[in-house]
Amino acid sequence: MWVDQTVDIKGRKPVRGIGGGYSIGRQRLLDILSRRATELGVRIEYNSEIDPGRDFSGSDVVVESSGVGSRLRRQRANEFNTKIVQGRNKYAWLGTTRVFNSFEFAFVPTEAGWIWFHAYGFEQGTSTLIVECTPETWAGLGFENLPAEESLARLEEIFAEHLDGHKLLAQIRDDRLPWLNFLEVTNGTWYSKNVVLLGDAAHTTHFSIGSGTRLAIQDSIALAKSLHNEPDVPSAFRAYQAERKQALIRPQKDARLSSRWYEQIARYTHLEPPQFSTLMLGRRSPLVAMLPPRIYCQLDGLTKKVSILRTMRSMAGDLYRKSPRSNLNAVPPTNRADA
Repeated sequence: MWVDQTVDIKGRKPVRGIGGGYSIGRQRLLDILSRRATELGVRIEYNSEIDPGRDFSGSDVVVESSGVGSRLRRQRANEFNTKIVQGRNKYAWLGTTRVFNSFEFAFVPTEAGWIWFHAYGFEQGTSTLIVECTPETWAGLGFENLPAEESLARLEEIFAEHLDGHKLLAQIRDDRLPWLNFLEVTNGTWYSKNVVLLGDAAHTTHFSIGSGTRLAIQDSIALAKSLHNEPDVPSAFRAYQAERKQALIRPQKDARLSSRWYEQIARYTHLEPPQFSTLMLGRRSPLVAMLPPRIYCQLDGLTKKVSILRTMRSMAGDLYRKSPRSNLNAVPPTNRADA
């Protein structure tokens, strides 16, 4: 369990915000789920590669939930009407032996620009630490050509004050740190014949709102309910898709606004810590991108003092997020690539 949120801009006093949440290691979660499935009579096969081009007609239902890189979805992109938007920033999903008891955001200026991390503890002795920066900063710091160990050493040097002597951990392949660009995946339809998509194979939301696993589990609950309640598989798939697409309108818009805030980080780094923190913690509001930063901070202060303004602001935000036609182009869009 982590308590509070800390926003730390190097050389300035950290700002604490109200918040809290729970985390669990992925392997521990998988162990719990697989043990329960076995208790219910499910036969689990490991290390059995599935050819995405195979004929699945002999199966009642095939659930594709192998994540953002789903081979099956890629091979059948036309059937699912898959669209992929590539985020601008670079990020690396790392770990550290330092345990963060609050959700910590730390921003550090370098000679090449700002670089930051999102960190939170998830088990005894380990935290997740996601490093992010603009592509200009990434290139300027030399990460494109640095071997993995040198990259980790450079990051440990940059974040030395925050790591407090602890090491960074990474899954290394081909002697390179796993730098990525976030991929926002959407699908026009989540099913084709007897194959249905679930979790990141069906939809992704930016890691900065931390909802991927939760949304995947909610998908699975909705799919199971539809298969139980509907008269046949096609009806179940239609009901599942309708329910989950509606439920995803708000988190997807929150995620887009959040990711774009980080892509426009230079718009905010000159501000004092309280203002910067206000804007960062409020980044899911469309007003953050639409208003000058200082004006938004003044409005935020007023809404906290005047209840009627607070209610109106909340209602306006809800209407914006729920509307399928709301404008998400208040700031320049990310590069777009179709699958």
